[in-house]
Amino acid sequence: MDRLSPDPREVVAGLLGDERLLHACAERDMGAVFRMLNARGVSTRRIAAAVDITQGRLYDYMNGKSRVEKLTLFEQIADAFHIPGHLLGLARRSWEPAPTTAEHERTDRPPPDGDDLVAMDHFRSADRQTGGGRLYGAVVRHLSDRVAPRLVSIGSGPQVFAAAAALTEMAGWMAHDSGHDDRAAQHFACALPLARTSGDFPLAAHVAASSSHLALETGDVAAAVGWARTGLELAAQGPRIPALTARLHTMQARALAVGSQRTPAAHALEAAHRDLEASPAADHPWLSPFDAAALASESALILRDLEQNDEALSYAEQAVALREAGRARSPGSQPDQPGGHPRAPG
Repeated sequence: MDRLSPDPREVVAGLLGDERLLHACAERDMGAVFRMLNARGVSTRRIAAAVDITQGRLYDYMNGKSRVEKLTLFEQIADAFHIPGHLLGLARRSWEPAPTTAEHERTDRPPPDGDDLVAMDHFRSADRQTGGGRLYGAVVRHLSDRVAPRLVSIGSGPQVFAAAAALTEMAGWMAHDSGHDDRAAQHFACALPLARTSGDFPLAAHVAASSSHLALETGDVAAAVGWARTGLELAAQGPRIPALTARLHTMQARALAVGSQRTPAAHALEAAHRDLEASPAADHPWLSPFDAAALASESALILRDLEQNDEALSYAEQAVALREAGRARSPGSQPDQPGGHPRAPG
């Protein structure tokens, strides 16, 4: 059966350098992956059999009528076609080569390069005053001129990959602020593997949160839920950062609320509040802040979508009060952009 159909693993191996495959994996768009395999001669029967689904279900994915959402199916696809786990936000697969000693050591990463952190702080400060769209070109040039050459230098450590990921994510938000959501998605798609390569799981989870936020703002509720779940899985592999998991639960709640899944949305929102209230803050140099004011603002949006208008109004008033208190303590500070994300997360 399908003796003339090429081995899908060989086809995928030849596509691992193709930006279209990388982008499809970063977006968790398995329909696009299936279409690419089929366009290169892999029969739909062989694709469906490899991942243990019906051809009817496969056609739904390929035609965009539905999306893969279950973690177990993503794992089946990765294993069937030998798609490296990190491309789909998964753990290293059993068939992938064992990590080298150097890769193990990345979990105990050295402090990020001070110049990169200074640059990030300068970009954030300027962004609060001028807006991200005006700084987009400057951030991209900094990445190209100051960061990219160090990625291929034998003298660089894993921290440069974290810097590249954080600044690339920042560029993505600035592209979004400028109205270029396709470009923003491409930046996020590039940032995730950079963060994973650095061994910085909280940063990788933070990028997944940004992808969830962007998917929600562009109307892709299923992808928004999927990215929030991916972020929570990544966050569980690194040091616990309550503000990060609170942000991820919040993004999950927002997407579920938009999708009218009332009970799961309420549970996710409760988890966000528990995370932020029960544990002390933990610092991370590359993550943008997510505080009580941000959570109050997001809670108002979630409860509005759940049609709990009185509670939504209460949280909106709380968010305003917390923002006013923050400005009183820091006269030069600016509130977050409407929608909950800082204007230049990183």
